[in-house]
Amino acid sequence: MPLVHFFQTSFGRTYTRDIVLVEVISNGLSGWGEVTAGENPFYNEEWTDSAWPILRDYVAPRVLGHEFECAADVGGRSSHIRGHLMARGGLEVACWDLEARQKGIPLYQAIGGGAIKEIACGVSIGIQDSVDQLLSKIDTELNAGYRRIKMKIAPGWDVEVIRAVRARFPEVLLTADANSAYTLADWQTLAALDEFNLMMIEQPLAHDEIIDHAELQAKLKTPICLDECIRSAHQAEQAIRMKAGRIINIKLGRVGGFSEAIKVHNICQAHGIPVWCGGMLESGIGRAANIALSTLPNFILPGDVSASKRYWKREVITTPVEVSAHGTITVSEEPGFGYGVDRAFLDSITLRRETIEKP
Repeated sequence: MPLVHFFQTSFGRTYTRDIVLVEVISNGLSGWGEVTAGENPFYNEEWTDSAWPILRDYVAPRVLGHEFECAADVGGRSSHIRGHLMARGGLEVACWDLEARQKGIPLYQAIGGGAIKEIACGVSIGIQDSVDQLLSKIDTELNAGYRRIKMKIAPGWDVEVIRAVRARFPEVLLTADANSAYTLADWQTLAALDEFNLMMIEQPLAHDEIIDHAELQAKLKTPICLDECIRSAHQAEQAIRMKAGRIINIKLGRVGGFSEAIKVHNICQAHGIPVWCGGMLESGIGRAANIALSTLPNFILPGDVSASKRYWKREVITTPVEVSAHGTITVSEEPGFGYGVDRAFLDSITLRRETIEKP
């Protein structure tokens, strides 16, 4: 799927997305999930071509033909696999969607959500070719109603760029996402961001680092938001105990699906740590799952769940995800994830398909 506009982070620039979708079929009903891995192993160790054999050879065979009381039990069948949480999560999410459709209820209800029925939306804006281009994009998104702007930063594209943004937009809710581009030695650069009244700095240090984040947070007034380094509820608990950050971003794929995401949410809620839902340039299928997740009560900060048209000229769901003029998404009450799958369009852009059947 080609992006409407390129998306650049400290990892590089993306123009198109190759996406692995998982369809789980039982008794004539389908549940859908999305593997949120990118095309390259830069965000974490997974990428689209690694997810395929893990799903085919390890995850699916462990799930097919096994009787489950509920979708919450599915993740445990692949827990012996080290890592590969995005691949495992794609199938786990599909099973939750299937269960919701079997019961005739919305996905958000199946996961115990519903405390929030209108999702406050923010946008993530990648590194641009110029500051003027960035300011223009921010202006466009604010006019579209979005409630929070997240801008990507990296060494050389940080303090002075944010200074220009703050000068132009003094009141906007603004966050900076570093995607692990800095080290603890850069703490003075990151501390210089304190003057700009940011909501948070997201994952400034290494993808697997908690200890240094704790040391950095003690040096900053701005809250650190942890992303890549939180892959489980246990790691979230450790990070909270160490005061490594004051906010946690929850991504379904990063933690392996709904069951673990709910546990992370609950631990953060119990400790007074707000959470929000991060995005991975998902298609409408992954986007719809993120909407369901965002209805849990501790998702009190605007997330990265935004309108389909920001990313795609045409969606794989029949009705695109839309954002209201005041920057919210209304949660669908339809069974499952709440949108139809445009199978004809999906077939037309499918590069590879494999069916794994019960033994």
